[in-house]
Amino acid sequence: MNRYIAEFIGTFFLVLTIGCTVLAGGKGIIPPLAIGSALMVMVYAAGHLSGAHFNPAVTIAVWIRGRCKTVDVGPYIAAQIAGAAVGAVATAFLRPDAVVDVMVPNVPRALAAEALFTFALAYVVLNVATAKANAGNSFYGLAIGFTVLTGAFAVGDISGGAFNPAVAVGITMMGLSAWANIWIYLVACFGGAAAAAVVFKLLNPADK
Repeated sequence: MNRYIAEFIGTFFLVLTIGCTVLAGGKGIIPPLAIGSALMVMVYAAGHLSGAHFNPAVTIAVWIRGRCKTVDVGPYIAAQIAGAAVGAVATAFLRPDAVVDVMVPNVPRALAAEALFTFALAYVVLNVATAKANAGNSFYGLAIGFTVLTGAFAVGDISGGAFNPAVAVGITMMGLSAWANIWIYLVACFGGAAAAAVVFKLLNPADK
């Protein structure tokens, strides 16, 4: 149960940070820095408890890689989505007068952007947090947080920079994205993460 609570808390603060910085009208460097930093500190806080996925796509990647029990996949994803939903509600409470601009993405570009950087995120997680060669390292949280920060800078204006189906639920509840577009994040994020897990296993055949 502790690991599910840890997943809820981490995802909650990730989505809360996204919502509060974006709805406050943050521009330029501030939102990516805040979001990447929030993910980094939550990864360090909960890595020893749950592995600090905070992302259904990462959970699927870690499961394919063989480091997440099948029995935990559903509860992890449920906790992450619940955390994202409560984070969205908390954002609405804290920013009740925010003016929301709904994204109108170019679908092929958004699909590509989300798939590519979710691949990058899952690939980094698998290598820094699950690979035997990197066991016990102290840089895993920084690497994971900076991957999201990099993706937000690179393609945030193309897709919103979710790289995470739970975050997609959160930003949709906030009105930053339309419900009609949530399939983009589901397809791209799960697809990118699954591809990263396959690549990791191909490149690390002895790391079981």
